[in-house]
Amino acid sequence: MSKNVLLVGAVLAALIPAGAYAQSGGAAAGAATGAVGGAVVGGPVGAAVGGVTGAIVGGIASQQQPEFREYVTTQKVPSYTYKEEVRVGAVLPSSGVTYYEVPAEYKVKGYRYTVVNNTPVLVEPKSHKIVQVIR
Repeated sequence: MSKNVLLVGAVLAALIPAGAYAQSGGAAAGAATGAVGGAVVGGPVGAAVGGVTGAIVGGIASQQQPEFREYVTTQKVPSYTYKEEVRVGAVLPSSGVTYYEVPAEYKVKGYRYTVVNNTPVLVEPKSHKIVQVIR
């Protein structure tokens, strides 16, 4: 038990510097968020899995999300009506949905965005899977 506590402490201590750099968003922010969340739920193993999962998702940093929502609003992107819950992991159809490039200033590479049920989302282009819901 004490080894687990020490390991969790070491993992969290290692994340503090990562959190300072994570403000620019992208994979670093996703990794730090995922690792902390994983540590809370699953201890050291959860931190490792959460960090990897968060790094894969990356996405738009939380402080940039309001700005990105405003950008999407100014683009007047039509909203796709989706009958299921708009959530991370949901797979959108390959036809009927238009996917758009994310502007470079948001530092999100490899993803596209669209609007689903009036909510901007980031999507992995090949699988059409939602990787981030912009609230």
